[in-house]
Amino acid sequence: MPAQKLHAVGARAMPATSPPRIGLRRVAVIGGALAMTGAAAHQMYHVLASNGLTALGAVMVLLFVLLFGWIALAFTSAVAGFASVLRSGGQALADLARGPPLTRTALLMPTYNESPARVGAAVEAIAESLASLGARDRFDIFLLSDTTDPDIWIEEEAAFLALRVRLPTGLFYRRRAQNVARKAGNIADWVMRFGGAYPQFLILDADSVMTGEVLLRLVAYMERHPGAGLVQTLPVIVGAVTPFARLQQFAARVYGPVIAHGLACWHGAEGNYWGHNAMIRTRAFAECAGLPVLAGRRPFGGHILSHDFVEAALLRRGGWAVHMLPRLGGSFEECPPSLIDVAIRDRRWCQGNLQHVAVLPARGLHWVSRSHLLTGIGCYVTAPLWLLFLLVGLLIALQAHFEPFDYFPAGRSLFPRWPVVDPVRARWLFEAAMGVLLAPKLLGLFATLLRGQERRGCGGGLRLLIGVFVETILSGLIAPIAMLTQTLDVISVLRGRDSGWHPQRREDRGIAVAEIARRYGPHTLLGFGFAGAAVLVSPYLALWMLPVAAGLVLAIPLALLTGHRATGRALRRVGLLRTPEETAPPPVLRRATDLYRAAMRGAGPTGVRRLFTDPMLLSAHLSMLPPPRRRRDGPLPLALVVGRAKLEEADTLDEALAAMTPAETAAVLGDEECVRHALSLATIPHRIRLDAAPH
Repeated sequence: MPAQKLHAVGARAMPATSPPRIGLRRVAVIGGALAMTGAAAHQMYHVLASNGLTALGAVMVLLFVLLFGWIALAFTSAVAGFASVLRSGGQALADLARGPPLTRTALLMPTYNESPARVGAAVEAIAESLASLGARDRFDIFLLSDTTDPDIWIEEEAAFLALRVRLPTGLFYRRRAQNVARKAGNIADWVMRFGGAYPQFLILDADSVMTGEVLLRLVAYMERHPGAGLVQTLPVIVGAVTPFARLQQFAARVYGPVIAHGLACWHGAEGNYWGHNAMIRTRAFAECAGLPVLAGRRPFGGHILSHDFVEAALLRRGGWAVHMLPRLGGSFEECPPSLIDVAIRDRRWCQGNLQHVAVLPARGLHWVSRSHLLTGIGCYVTAPLWLLFLLVGLLIALQAHFEPFDYFPAGRSLFPRWPVVDPVRARWLFEAAMGVLLAPKLLGLFATLLRGQERRGCGGGLRLLIGVFVETILSGLIAPIAMLTQTLDVISVLRGRDSGWHPQRREDRGIAVAEIARRYGPHTLLGFGFAGAAVLVSPYLALWMLPVAAGLVLAIPLALLTGHRATGRALRRVGLLRTPEETAPPPVLRRATDLYRAAMRGAGPTGVRRLFTDPMLLSAHLSMLPPPRRRRDGPLPLALVVGRAKLEEADTLDEALAAMTPAETAAVLGDEECVRHALSLATIPHRIRLDAAPH
């Protein structure tokens, strides 16, 4: 799996694998967005330039064009998606993907400091779903650990041993001691070590669950379309408890299909990749998707964080098709439970997407693939642009209010120069922009209302309408909070600060009020600043700025309210923000939930100390360690040197564990000699004898 050269491309031609009339679809979507943006820019110019355009006015027009173009493309794409949903678009592709698998497939579950019980429950539920279809023997499952927490590492091994009892074949576990290139490196390591045995593989996320039926259909699609390098369906968000998670779950379920169908409609074979729940051709991935290390220092240089967009672009550059089949279904994931958890994830995504600036000039990329990279960058750049647009508009209003206007400028003139801004045109433009912004939501609502089963799954037409209203109001208040958070993230990246690699918090255990106040105090202050400046000008400006100012001022209580489990349960009891998967959960989801709850109820001793009380676990742990390090095989790992010294200084195992850092403990547990020494320190009534432990 060679690292690809961004400024050189191989000789393989790019086949025309997109659907017929794809060019007309792209002209309609992109051309329509450009036409709308041009018309809106013309109107905005006349709003501000009745008596000549000032410097601030020119900046505001430029920002308006960029921001309106962003929402105009989303609008035209959603219109295309709405038409596709109404005519059952994509069903022909989905119907082709049927029949028993002819080849063997690997299911990869990369994990990094995740709950082993949660991961094990998802894997077992998927395996049982495949077994119910008689296809379990055609799939192997790999648990690919990059875990650094020693307690979670030992629990992963224990969970793997328990799974091996219930799934005796086709299940494998591997932990990397060095997390080179993070998740992308984890997958690349598997491809180079094991990928040759499998024509295709599917990447899961730690919160992913997929039905056996959709897995079989994705495999069959790959078998019947030899030019396909990657195919995926639309993951549905499930398992939400807090109000924030329920908002995301409801919005993705109601509006998501229209958006996904729109993207599939004009992307064609140049689709994007969302990092998981996708079937990938192993040969294509190995040949074309090896990621280079970007030149320069982090955060822009180094290993690529947002690897999925780049991998899709490289696959397409190599001549392989990347398809989206949004109608397939059967693919599920979860979302972060609170605003803070989303902000932590967004910080990493922000850095990864801004890294795409270095990938954009790569030779041989399809122009649609470049548009995906630009979209990823735009997801974060639009936040500071929106904030700047608001600030410039406020400055123009303050300038007009406090600066004396020169009615008789120098030069000859028969009439005075009046400070004219066309209020009627401005109102029409504002209403048009809001309509374009909200239209994808309305199209998603109409599409759901027209499908009886989905409408009933959302609680019926009335509850669906109320849910859309509640989601729109709360999302409107959260939007300025996200705007400022992402603006600060962009500034942080530009200042050279690396995001690091933090595991995603998936359990909604609540966040301390002090932490919320610390994070969202600046948002509150800016909100009061916006409101105060607007009131100084006029009550009309204050009313216009109210949605933004209110969202920022209420940032702390909104973060508390939307992250509160009890409020989320209350919404569920009254049937608001309900989704079909919540009303009637698919069997695979119910099974995964039951397995997870059973694992949590039956949890006994956990962590590192469990290793020295369980003979089978200890034997398995030793058998899965890499070969001993050879002398002069590179520099000694500092964590291992220090951990070994602390271990030799200790009189008991508890004393040694208390003295070592997690990194040192993990290094010691990865060395067989150190594990044997630690066992000799274990102060338990019946110490394990290694020679008696089963291997």
